[in-house]
Parts: sequence; structure tokens; C-alpha cells
Amino acid sequence: MTTSAGAPVATPILHVDMDAFYASVATRDRPELHDVPVIVGGGYRGVILSANYHARAFGVRSGMPSTRARRLCPHAVSVPADHDLFSTVSAAVVETFRRVTPQVEVVSLDEAFLDVRGSTRRLGGPATIAERLRATIHDEQGITCSVGVAASVSVAKLASRRAKPDGVVVVPPEAITSFLHPLDVGELYGVGEKTQAMLHRLGLVTVGDVAHTPLRTLQRAVGAGLGSQLHELAWGTDRREITPGRVSVFGMGGDPDKSMGAQETFGRDIDDREVVLREVLKLTAKVASRMRVAGVAGRTVSLTVRFADFTTITRARTMGESTDVTQEIYRTAVALYDALGLQRARLRLVGVRVEGLVPRTTVHRQLLLGEREHGWSDADRAVDRATRRFGGAAVQPASLLGR
Repeated sequence: MTTSAGAPVATPILHVDMDAFYASVATRDRPELHDVPVIVGGGYRGVILSANYHARAFGVRSGMPSTRARRLCPHAVSVPADHDLFSTVSAAVVETFRRVTPQVEVVSLDEAFLDVRGSTRRLGGPATIAERLRATIHDEQGITCSVGVAASVSVAKLASRRAKPDGVVVVPPEAITSFLHPLDVGELYGVGEKTQAMLHRLGLVTVGDVAHTPLRTLQRAVGAGLGSQLHELAWGTDRREITPGRVSVFGMGGDPDKSMGAQETFGRDIDDREVVLREVLKLTAKVASRMRVAGVAGRTVSLTVRFADFTTITRARTMGESTDVTQEIYRTAVALYDALGLQRARLRLVGVRVEGLVPRTTVHRQLLLGEREHGWSDADRAVDRATRRFGGAAVQPASLLGR
């Protein structure tokens, strides 16, 4: 393994992962918070979105209940989550990637894969390109990122973990096995907790254990498809290609992420329909904006509500065609809410999710007779342009102003 700047073209895949992205963006204009523990989101009793590295040193992690995070790190500073700002910075970072190569596959708001084999003659070797990206993102956005460079998607992903924070790690082909085999199988890209536990029960603790298990034996133990994929991952021979414009979370099988959502825990239990639906509109706008940044559209809308006694229900409705239009998603979410017949029920949490995501370029919308040529979709994109230039509060639905 090397971190030198002269990586060969044999390592054309870059995985760029922003360092504590949400916390970094939330505090970049607040220098007084740069050297103290910071927790993003969660409110009084919700789930935190992120934490900076100072807070992580105390055991605080994203997805942790805010009450537990405060117990672990009582002196941490809590800052609100500004999803519009996160989306704006993410979009700017992706544009930086695309100035380097059109071969960009966005994984989430804070990470992406790049195939730079077509850019090396112009910009230098992959490691040089990685350093260039880090410097540009830091100069333009005021945040840092880590980059893994390798011959395959899975190894590049693991390399970026080793590069954190604010570094570059290159894994050349001849170092793949020495890099991979000492790792726990749970570190393989796409291996979740259940698969890790199953492999451990079989006595396969390290990646090397998996690699040196005969393929037929592995397939009999865990199934033909999973066995083959684990074998390829353990030897670093997976050859999944970068798909430009795709939004993916690489699980076993490499399936794309099929949904995007957001939820909010109220500071106090709410039984006012108007207040609840204002929050539904706010969440819908966030989700739809992220979908447009990612270039995807979805057809199924789901609404989640959690009552004061922690009972949680989710309802979903499939629309006639896929969309990324805020108002269309919101109308469906409102219909789902009203169908619940909650009346004065007290709610603790509400969430909106859009499922069945597909690339926006595959959706061909047919205008209805008498429908305006320019409508809510154009309005959404105008809002996106304004918020990218002037910030997330530049344009908002009237019902959210002053709230």
C-alpha cells in the first residue's frame, strides 16, 4: 500500500468520502466550534444526524438518540441540521467531481465514486487527482474529504476509510491481499451485521479466512450468489463498473438505494393538523431537493407517524408515475395523513419517504390535456438554483415563512 502521488493507471477508481460532512458544513462558518465536540440535529429527544470527530472520541455516533449522546458527551454543543445547506454544498462538491471526470456515481450526499482513467493524461495519476480534489474542495467549500484509490469499487471504499480524516490512501494491485486479508469480514464493502455474524459463526472471522475457503464450500455454506460475491470481495476482484448519474448504496448484490426520506421529532407532542402538515411540507421539500440533486425520481410515497406512546405506523401510496416534484409528493403525503383519521391524536414524530427510485433520465412525463407547459417542476428547479446561489433560506413555501 502506498500514498505516493505517482499511482499507476491500474488504480483508476476513487472513492471520495467527506469527513464528518454534516458537522463540518454546520460549523464551517463558526470557528469557535472547530475544536469542541459538536452534535448535529436530534433536538431534545430525537436521533442525531452526525457528530464531529471531537464528539466521536466520546463514543457519539450518527443515528444515536440525542439523550444518550448528551450522556456520553454532556459538554457537546448541539447545532441544528440545515438540510438545504447540506444539499447545496453536496451539489457543489459533485460539480467539482464532474470537472475532473464525467464518470461520477453519487453514493449519498457525502460520498461518491469516480473513474478517472480518462482524465490521467490531462490531470496526472489517480493519486495526483485525489490530492487535487481534496485541495479544491477545501478551498471552495471549507471542508475536508478522504480519498481511497484502487482498482475496484470495494477496495477503494475500504481505502478511503483508512485515509480518514483528511488523507489519501492508494492500494496498488500487488498490495490488495496484504491490505484486505487481515481485516474483519465485517469491513468488506456491503457486508452488514447479520452477514458478519453468520460468517463468524462459521469460523470465518477475517477476510483472509473467506478468501482461503474453497469457493464451493463457501457457496454451500452461505448460498451460491452470496458465496461468489464474498469470494470476489475477499480477493478484491469485483469489477462493478461506475454508473454515472446513479445513486447507490452498495449492499450485497450492489443494488441501488431505493428510497430517500427525512423525519423530524417534535420538541413536544403535537395534535394540531396544521402544524403537522407544515412539518410534512418541510420534510417533503428536503427529500425532493435531495432527489433532484441525485438525479432520481420515485413513485411510492410513505408517511410515518409516531404517537406519544411510541407506537409507530407507516402508510404508503403509489402514484401513477415517478416524480421529483415537491408539490406532487406533498399532496400524496397529505392524503396519507388525512386517511389515518387521527383527529386530535398527539404525535411525537413524523417522516416522509419516497421509494422505488429510478434515474430521472428514464422518466418521460406526458403532459395532460390543458396542463401548463411550465409548472411545479420548473418552479422546483428555479428554487434549487436560487438556494445553491443564496442559501437554503432564499426561497421557501409561504406557509413555512417565519416559522
